Amino acid sequence: MEASTEIDESAIHPAARWATAAAFTPQQVDCTTAVALKILDQKCKMTASEQAALMIVYDAVRHRPEELFDASVHRIIEAARTGPDATVCHSIHLLRVHAEKSIPKPIMKEFKAFLRTGLQT
Repeated sequence: MEASTEIDESAIHPAARWATAAAFTPQQVDCTTAVALKILDQKCKMTASEQAALMIVYDAVRHRPEELFDASVHRIIEAARTGPDATVCHSIHLLRVHAEKSIPKPIMKEFKAFLRTGLQT
């Protein structure tokens, strides 16, 4: 007997469904990564459920092209999520600070509006 490979659509988190279907620009992927860094650096003011939804969005878009970050940031984020040590936490902090300095505030504000609108649907 062959195991079913069908995915139960009702089991997919709405944030993942939206992020998978949405057309994220490279800048928006950068912003998603930056907010993930902020969450992992414990500097994010979002509620726990909002943070969880953002990390689901991050997981859905992290493989897409971005301008600011390369693949190494995703390895560090993964390390921070699975078993952070002092070195990983320091790297997360430095990357977050770099992101905040590199992404203009109007771009991040625009991204947050895009995210809010998308997650409300």
